[in-house]
Amino acid sequence: MSAGEPVVPASELAAVRAEISMLQRILGKKTLENEILKVAVEYSVAKKWIARSPLQSGDGQ
Repeated sequence: MSAGEPVVPASELAAVRAEISMLQRILGKKTLENEILKVAVEYSVAKKWIARSPLQSGDGQ
């Protein structure tokens, strides 16, 4: 650390690290959910339970 750099209290650093860990866990869960839903859509299209993938390009989104 060089002179003039701000000093952050250890408690604040610990709180920020805990928040980062929590957000990383949430991101991991959401990523997994997204992958599961992609597989479910692909399976449903293959079984003709739905006519097409709802995220195909050209559907106005």
